Amino acid sequence: MPFYEKGPVRIYYEEAGSGFPLLIIPGGGLNATIPSFAASAPFDAMAEFKDQYRCITMDLRNANGGQSSGPLEVDRPWDAYTDDHIGLMDHLGIDKFLVMGFCIGGPFIWNLLKRAPGRVVAAVLAQPSGSRPEMRDLFYTNNMAGWAPVLVARRPDITMAMADSFLDRMYRANADFVFTVTRDFVRACRTPILVLPDDIPAHPYAIAMESAMLAPNAQVSLYPWKDPKERIPLAVRHVRTFLRAHRPA
Repeated sequence: MPFYEKGPVRIYYEEAGSGFPLLIIPGGGLNATIPSFAASAPFDAMAEFKDQYRCITMDLRNANGGQSSGPLEVDRPWDAYTDDHIGLMDHLGIDKFLVMGFCIGGPFIWNLLKRAPGRVVAAVLAQPSGSRPEMRDLFYTNNMAGWAPVLVARRPDITMAMADSFLDRMYRANADFVFTVTRDFVRACRTPILVLPDDIPAHPYAIAMESAMLAPNAQVSLYPWKDPKERIPLAVRHVRTFLRAHRPA
């Protein structure tokens, strides 16, 4: 089983297929792991795209039920995870890559575009997370109940006070839009983007569409694309066409 290690960080990852690299960021919030995502995702992205791409995915650092671990970086939560994404690509000797992210992968992708703009060739944001004005504490509350207690129980070096500070910084310090970047950043971002909107409390349709409208090189898939299930193959074809159009020759 492959691991990428850097200091106290240990990231479990998997690869499938060959071709131009495609980083696939699982959904599932702070408990995003390869198995949990495979069980709950609208479609199996690794299976769908491994025929044309070198697909790479990973367990999120400190996800309950996963194999990745590392410090709880209270002062820089989003950047700590982005360090893992960039670090894994460096570990694999990959410079430029495509990326597709589900759920929490949306904010992660925007942070990747901020941190490593020259490396991300194009990005697909599927059912991206965002901040609802009427539910600003949604992610903080859910993770204090469903992520933090389990993590603290298995990690004696982490306390509930640390988890509280981590989540407060992650989801309350910039409780607007997509958490990791501003609207001005999105307006100036020239990277090709494809958005597959959703509309549940954690995946606000309005925020997904606003980001697509602001980004100058953005496209939007059909909506709804997950229900009925017969629509999912059409959305997958759109993703495949988008990736092919922006994949370097």
